[in-house]
Amino acid sequence: MRCNTSFLTLCTVGLIASASGALAADKVSFGTNWLAEAEHGGFYQAVADGTYAKHGLDVTIVQGGPNAANSALLVAGKIEFYMGGSMGELSAVEQGIPIMDVASMFQKDPQILMAHPGVGMDTFADLAKADTIFLGKEGYTTFFEWMKANYTGFKDEQYKPYTFSSAPFIADPKSVQQGYLTSEPYAVESQAGFKPQVYLLADQGFAPYSTTIATQSKLVETNPDLVQRFVDASIEGWYTYLYGDNSAANDLIKKDNPEMTDGQIAFSIAKMKEHGILESGEALDKGIGCMTDAKYKKFFDTMVAIKVFKSDTDYTKAFTTQFVCKGVGMSLKK
Repeated sequence: MRCNTSFLTLCTVGLIASASGALAADKVSFGTNWLAEAEHGGFYQAVADGTYAKHGLDVTIVQGGPNAANSALLVAGKIEFYMGGSMGELSAVEQGIPIMDVASMFQKDPQILMAHPGVGMDTFADLAKADTIFLGKEGYTTFFEWMKANYTGFKDEQYKPYTFSSAPFIADPKSVQQGYLTSEPYAVESQAGFKPQVYLLADQGFAPYSTTIATQSKLVETNPDLVQRFVDASIEGWYTYLYGDNSAANDLIKKDNPEMTDGQIAFSIAKMKEHGILESGEALDKGIGCMTDAKYKKFFDTMVAIKVFKSDTDYTKAFTTQFVCKGVGMSLKK
């Protein structure tokens, strides 16, 4: 800012105001649920291109991973925001833990089941023919219970623990394995040279919100402006990551997770777009991040039906729609 001496006093005030504005950025931390990857790209984008800074935020991304405890850090108030999901926040409500979702970046959870091609598992229902289904513990107690309740032939005897290695699945053509749409199919094709049959659970009826922004209910009550700015900036970051120059964000992702490759990132982005992971349902018209009571309740009812949650649980405490569905960032889509 260049000052004319005749307006020195006013100019000095302007400089002070500018400096104080720059110094007033709110420091917040956002904990992810896994090692840095394209599925976190919008958040890294908002750091890399200054979108968070534009909204008066100084954001630190706290990387998740197999030994991280970022959800516990949120509960303890050590971080302000966490990458959650409907399942986690509904569980928190039942435990009396006051955290809630304030936005959902993913309209569809990327959780999949995959099978070998050409072995007769050509529909989702056909997966019941599998000798073995490799599942994580949480998958076994949630969506596998839903599968048993809604499809014929799935049984507990098929279950074997998934240990985050696709080698057992690759070796057994009669097996099925859980995974992420954006990750495990790429790994299988790279390692084994075949494209697995992929079934997105969200398209079969098991449809929680995923990659949400969760925070303590107290922060929503005491500082809604901070929450709104973080939500808006994150949404803008996602539009730019998907449709703009995302090279700086990808550099940050690879810095946090050196094992991440450009090939994996490109695959993940393509699959997120192809399957409407961020942009489907209400988000098509009202913007990335949108949540509705109707969809949240539908998933809650699905979980009540298989006795994961109690019917008298107040599911409305798990989320708020006050910060989303406003069309924020849609003009950035090119």
